[in-house]
Amino acid sequence: MSDPLDAPVLSELPLGDLVACHECDLLMHKPKLAHGEKALCPRCGYELYAHRYNVVHRSLALVIAALLLYVPANFLPIMQLNLLGQSSQDTVWSGVVGLFNTGMQGVAVIVFLCSMGIPLLKLLCQLTVLLSIHFDVGRSYGLLLYRIYHHLRDWGMLEVYLMGVLVAIVKLADMAAMTIGLGLACFVALLLVQVWLEVVMSPHQVWQALSGEDAHAGD
Repeated sequence: MSDPLDAPVLSELPLGDLVACHECDLLMHKPKLAHGEKALCPRCGYELYAHRYNVVHRSLALVIAALLLYVPANFLPIMQLNLLGQSSQDTVWSGVVGLFNTGMQGVAVIVFLCSMGIPLLKLLCQLTVLLSIHFDVGRSYGLLLYRIYHHLRDWGMLEVYLMGVLVAIVKLADMAAMTIGLGLACFVALLLVQVWLEVVMSPHQVWQALSGEDAHAGD
């Protein structure tokens, strides 16, 4: 944690030695961190960044796990309904198709992008970025893809879709015999893995590794 800088000193320091708090905009010296240390803003206590262990390898493992969960989470039955002798199995993909076939094409496209398309694109961007760091190839493309990933972060809404599924389960529980499918467990696991990945994949270390500022930033 560094002391804030006085205004006259700012022009004398290179931008690479400065860091600004995302919460209170305090400008300060960028501290050098050892493994396991965190940099906190002295004004508001916001975590500026952390230096975590084995960022690339741990993140790669989580990205691969998320990609393996992606197909069953979206194409295996989330739940099975039995009503008046009729049975139906619902998946994320069948929900998109159902919306499209009932004339709500715009809603279907939005649901597809937010629940399937953009989450997959985010994972592929993360995988490519991590591989470019791990194998030290194509880091300029890695920088571009990591920027794209940050623009996509607010558009992948798996948690919103999960809340919709849970609300539907609660409302339908008294109307029909319902069985929870394996797809829901995979969907929840996919969401948890992506949240864990957001914590492990330290943006500060990834940016440093991609830009070549620190050869060991991803360690």
